[in-house]
Amino acid sequence: MIRQCAIYGKGGIGKSTTTQNLVAGLAALNKQVMIVGCDPKADSTRLILHSKAQQTIMQMAADAGTVEDLELDDVLKVGYGGVRCVESGGPEPGVGCAGRGVITAINFLEEEGAYEDSLDFVFYDVLGDVVCGGFAMPIRENKAQEIYIVVSGEMMAMYAANNIAKGICKYATSGGVRLAGLICNSRKTDREAELIEALADRLGTHMIHFVPRDNVVQRAEIRRMTVIEYDPACKQADEYRALADKIINNKKLVIPKPLTMDELEELLMEFGIADDVDESLVGKTAAAEANLCAA
Repeated sequence: MIRQCAIYGKGGIGKSTTTQNLVAGLAALNKQVMIVGCDPKADSTRLILHSKAQQTIMQMAADAGTVEDLELDDVLKVGYGGVRCVESGGPEPGVGCAGRGVITAINFLEEEGAYEDSLDFVFYDVLGDVVCGGFAMPIRENKAQEIYIVVSGEMMAMYAANNIAKGICKYATSGGVRLAGLICNSRKTDREAELIEALADRLGTHMIHFVPRDNVVQRAEIRRMTVIEYDPACKQADEYRALADKIINNKKLVIPKPLTMDELEELLMEFGIADDVDESLVGKTAAAEANLCAA
């Protein structure tokens, strides 16, 4: 049975980089994988294909006339480790709902038989937070059963992770979608691993892996490669292989228990990420605060 997984997280958290390096790790462990890029930027497969951007289903459908005029071989490309790559794409900026590309892409792949029995995993790399129906499709339509959230010790990344957990809850009762864990993509904030473990515990899940920050990731990206292909002997490659192994063996799939905003702020204060705010100082500039102290 194909395990269908979606990767969510705050915009800019490193979802696409993490997904591609994870998938390269799965390929190194002889798993058959397909990536479905669900971001109009079409950057979910560039490291696997060594390309600037893969042509998208929406772009090719516009060129051909309709999506019915496309063949599976037109949109599916095979890259490093035999990983199959598809980019959904979206309409021109400012025109229509970008989530429409996700819906069109997944329906097309199903109709054209892309979900072959030989596949072990399908990963959906999804844009940002769960903010509209199109991007929520992998969980709303019960396409993805396992949701992994990429997070860091930064406040807004944790806020987004909690919002995504709320989205999972919304659809969990009517389908099989479950939160499978948090992946900490480190930003080197204070007590980061402890903080994300605490957040995971509050949500009822686990931190499946802590990915340390390493400049080799950027060096590999410049060459449009995953770390595992660029430097398979480096420590960071070991981290992605370890993440891949943990996902293969992961059995902890839960309906999360999202925090209230107050509970999230209390957690941040507990770890010294946020202070108990003095309301009298809210909105005051540094200069105004200095004048107040001098008075």
